[in-house]
Amino acid sequence: MHTPPSENAHDGAGDNPAAICVMGIGNVLWADEGFGVRCIEALQQRYEFAPHVSLIDGGTQGLYLIQHVQSASHLLIFDAIDYGLEPGTLKLIENDDVPRFMGAKKMSLHQTGFQEVLALALLTEQYPQKVLLIGCQPEYLEDYGGSLRPRIKLALEDALAHGLATLREWGARPTLRTRPLSAQEAVTFGELDLLRYEGERPSEALACRSGDERFFPTPQTA
Repeated sequence: MHTPPSENAHDGAGDNPAAICVMGIGNVLWADEGFGVRCIEALQQRYEFAPHVSLIDGGTQGLYLIQHVQSASHLLIFDAIDYGLEPGTLKLIENDDVPRFMGAKKMSLHQTGFQEVLALALLTEQYPQKVLLIGCQPEYLEDYGGSLRPRIKLALEDALAHGLATLREWGARPTLRTRPLSAQEAVTFGELDLLRYEGERPSEALACRSGDERFFPTPQTA
């Protein structure tokens, strides 16, 4: 059963630290759609956090993420969001405005699912005290097996800087990682690690990344 955060829970470290959830959502198999998951991967590879901080690879799980949202007093979300802006542009949305932006110009089913997660958390009155969405305008999505475009990789670094600043304010106590991250600790799939994914994926010449024309009907001529 979820226990709401105590009224005297605070942002900083102490006897009653905030329950902080850091979540990246998206699909790494569709190019820039993987932005949120890549943020979580980079955060965990580079930093360690206080015990009351959870890093979650939300992927495309949708409603299965509800328990993480309901149990958090502070929620930080990384995601690729179509704001209709210049590719690579970051937009930070806070608190009650987040569900509305998660539903704007949906790019994939995971955004519909996560908007429902936030709505359910509100309905059950188990919504985090503080929510921050760090969204990035994607450049390209229709590239199955593709990776982040260069300008989205640059935006990822800015997104991490914003995220770390907020996490410090919330009392997450990020520190540079001093020991290698083990496979058992990693919250993202090792087989899909960014460097391995980019280094081992087949070329577009060997594996079509936009759809196989053999499965599309040939138009009939009169």
